[in-house]
Amino acid sequence: MVEEGGGPVATEDLLVPGETCWRVERADRYAVFVDAADYFAALRAAVLQARRRVLFIGWDFDPRIRMDPRRPGRRRADALGRVLEGAVRANPELEIGVLVWDYGVVGALGRGLVPVVLLDRRTPDRLRMTVDTHHPVGGAHHQKIVVVDDCLAFAGGIDVTADRWDTSDHLDRHPLRRRPSSHRLTGPWHDVTSLVSGPAARALGDLARERWESGTGEALEPVADVGADEEACWPDDVEPLLTDVDVAVSRTRPEHGGTPLVHEVELLWLAVVAAARRCVYIESQYFANRRIAEAIAERLGEPDGPEFVVVNPETADGWLQEKAMGTARAALLALVRDADVHGRFQLYVPVTEARRPVYVHAKVTVVDDRLLRIGSANLNNRSMGLDTECDVSIEVRPGDPRAAELAAAVTGLRDRLLGEHLGVSPAAVAAAVEACGGSLLRAVESLRRPVGRSLVPFTPPDLGPVGQVLADTGLLDAERTPDRWERVRRSFRPRLAGRGRRRRPAHPRG
Repeated sequence: MVEEGGGPVATEDLLVPGETCWRVERADRYAVFVDAADYFAALRAAVLQARRRVLFIGWDFDPRIRMDPRRPGRRRADALGRVLEGAVRANPELEIGVLVWDYGVVGALGRGLVPVVLLDRRTPDRLRMTVDTHHPVGGAHHQKIVVVDDCLAFAGGIDVTADRWDTSDHLDRHPLRRRPSSHRLTGPWHDVTSLVSGPAARALGDLARERWESGTGEALEPVADVGADEEACWPDDVEPLLTDVDVAVSRTRPEHGGTPLVHEVELLWLAVVAAARRCVYIESQYFANRRIAEAIAERLGEPDGPEFVVVNPETADGWLQEKAMGTARAALLALVRDADVHGRFQLYVPVTEARRPVYVHAKVTVVDDRLLRIGSANLNNRSMGLDTECDVSIEVRPGDPRAAELAAAVTGLRDRLLGEHLGVSPAAVAAAVEACGGSLLRAVESLRRPVGRSLVPFTPPDLGPVGQVLADTGLLDAERTPDRWERVRRSFRPRLAGRGRRRRPAHPRG
């Protein structure tokens, strides 16, 4: 999407450096972790084999959590803090840095956790824990990145903190899903993150060091000689989804302290909506961004526009978040459903075997069979311009000789996620999509069950007078970015015609 002569130029690519992403770099290996159990286990292994440096850049951090409670052994020895301390004591060349959002300290106090700034005084010199205060008033440092030796990088939606650990079974009661302070059982939690190696990991290392410097004032040099043994960085038990694939990094960085606004995440969202041909699958903690909702509504009004399948939690995590995001969701759903004259939109909530809601914290977007985005950014206003965010994406480009392989990986991950929510295999999802003529929404409806684990259509509550005011004014989650929808729409819409879009009969309402 390059400006020439004052106007937008259409491009075949969704991922455009300087517009919808920051950089596109090659990943030697690329993997996806669905839910935190496998992620935490892989992170533990990566930290223990680190040579020079590990950087944690996050919204929250809890050193008491168990990294792999499924492993036999003592509970305390498996705690994150003990693992980090053991790693630096075993390797005199290793340094570990932990940078977390400063307001997250308040939440930590409520969980019985000693603040990070005090924990730092108790740890070895080469294990440094500090807080990030470099953000606008009301803003949050929301990225979830861990970089190991600049040759391995985790990035996505999973915070290395309490209440995140769960398996993809999402049992109603899992004996290992416990809060570290009280050991109380916690509820089912769905989340997703990614892992890259090679130049893509070094790019995320650049971003992590930049954030470390802005938060602490300390500049870190890249890890030297990182390319000497990159294969050794990769955790032994992690199977790559893809190898030798381009990965894009998209950011949100608020205007603050002399740094200009970066809203690549929002521009990618708009590009996704504008360019989608058949379907967009979305997992997000919220559905609370009016600009994106209005763009979706415009596409839903087209006679043969794409479908949108959205997976959300039933309610936001916390009273204030529900007031801010829940009221916005109810209002925006009304807007979208009014525009959905062809029945191509549905928002679902996943439930357990006992029909208990699963909390959805994942931030995933799958566009047709051409783009997979995993990140930290939610579908709300603050993720577009107030909080710092980091999303990573892969795209299937026209003419790529590996297009079929990449497209299969993109749709395969989507089918795996839907299979998890619906309590069926990924193959069953793929078969249902094929049987329904390529319609993802019809496939979901054909697989939904009235009992047991499944997806349930979300019914918004009555807003009431106060909720309506909050929804109408956006008081608790205001827009902070310039509206680029028309520019993005003109850049992507012209190339939709005649490119494999199939007409489908209208979906039944309900």
